[in-house]
Amino acid sequence: MKKSLWGLMLSLAVVLAGCSGGEESGGAEGEEPVEQSDSKTLVIANGTDVVSFDIHDHNTTSTEAVHVNMFNYLLTNDGEEGFKPDLAESWENVDDKTWSFKLKEGVKFHNGEDLTADDVKYTLERIAKDDTLLEHGNYNQIQEVKVLGDYEFEIITKNPEPALLNRLSRLGSGILPKDYIETEGWEVFLEQPVGTGPYKFKEWKKDDRLTLEANTEYFGEAPKWEEVVFRSIPEDSTRVSELLTGGVDVAVNIPPTDVERINNTDGVKAVQSPTQRVMMFTLRTDEGSVTGDPKVREAIDLAIDKQAIVDSLLEGAGTVTRTRVTPGNVGANEDLYGKSLYDPEKAKQLLEEAGHADGFELALSAPNGRYLKDKETVELVTAMLSEVGITVNLELMEWSAFNQKYQEKGFGEMFYIGYGNSMFDASLALDRLTTEEAAGESDYNNPEVNDLLLAAEQNMDADERAQQYQKAQELIAEDRPQIYMFQLDAITGINERLNFEPRLNEMFYVDSITLK
Repeated sequence: MKKSLWGLMLSLAVVLAGCSGGEESGGAEGEEPVEQSDSKTLVIANGTDVVSFDIHDHNTTSTEAVHVNMFNYLLTNDGEEGFKPDLAESWENVDDKTWSFKLKEGVKFHNGEDLTADDVKYTLERIAKDDTLLEHGNYNQIQEVKVLGDYEFEIITKNPEPALLNRLSRLGSGILPKDYIETEGWEVFLEQPVGTGPYKFKEWKKDDRLTLEANTEYFGEAPKWEEVVFRSIPEDSTRVSELLTGGVDVAVNIPPTDVERINNTDGVKAVQSPTQRVMMFTLRTDEGSVTGDPKVREAIDLAIDKQAIVDSLLEGAGTVTRTRVTPGNVGANEDLYGKSLYDPEKAKQLLEEAGHADGFELALSAPNGRYLKDKETVELVTAMLSEVGITVNLELMEWSAFNQKYQEKGFGEMFYIGYGNSMFDASLALDRLTTEEAAGESDYNNPEVNDLLLAAEQNMDADERAQQYQKAQELIAEDRPQIYMFQLDAITGINERLNFEPRLNEMFYVDSITLK
């Protein structure tokens, strides 16, 4: 049987990917062993640079993965092991709207200032009250931080807040130095950021590398590395080459087609591990957009063979899903996980019913180099949509430009993105689909979904709350303001001089990476 257009593209993409990078070093059989070193400098290659040192004004996991070494949270979330102390020594849920905390004493910022409850108040009230900050929506539940002493405080929420501890253990909750920022100003802080973490800022060459050095005054265990370098290397083939030549110790987003080559080279290996990240398309649902018609959105969904992309392009490094709330997160609807719908004939029928028998055009924006096989994925989806009559005007963008447009909510009918879930809770996974948060992005407005999400956000009954989120996911799966593709596995290249286990939340806690 003759292959379809997208099938041919899929085969070609795999062949080309298999050829990429091999010319530089002659393939697996010709690779020289990677020299093992006892250097106390750790080099990590990311696909993108950090976007900002303002922990409140970005929502990028790869940036948080760097920040966690510079800033501390009040507590950390270890998933099944629960919450563990970080800056906070202890905490207690006093009532539905009040949480009391006690800070560890003797913690100092990188500039020598003492950490106190005033710094906590400054940090959390800034993000809770400033609606121009990107993370505001995840912290505007906080009414007030009441300082009771140098090391004691209460967090008062506007309503019952069942996920407060989840919020305090993730992006946006790193504690900032109040006096330093108020004295020197934000411009100085963004050039010379100061936290309490095990590593402190040394140098940043934008779009090239960020260098951190050990904080010898760290309150916890002594840092294990003298220096940590995060390099920005967008090209997959370059990251692989740097790993194979010993230029980097850890390389993210390894193409599946390079795994065998890496594993056949002495001194390095590739590991595949699950993440919280779900790749998806966000669609505009307003009446002025062609995707405002639910039949059009369903047709787009049915035209995409997601399992074929996972099997062939990602070589199995993912799991198809119809929800962003994956197993292991509070409120997960597992009936929608591991499921995909593919029916191009029905897609054509739906488009005809929607008045698009002759097809139509739409704009699709996507990052290039941010996620594993992002460019190749959207190119294949473009081919799949063309088979049912949809002409896609594809815009591929470097991450910094994409992120800027994302912040401005400036995309057309569709954009491609991958979201993690550092809260391990459905509230973060679904918050962009409340009527208020969706405005200007997807413009999704389903009153039943909105009521369910808002009610669950304040529901202290864990079982009922989970059911509310599960019902909302069923409705969202039918409405399709977001079309979910797959939960992405991470493929990471590692120098074998290291002990390293990738984390589900994609964080690089560098002191968990040790020399053998």
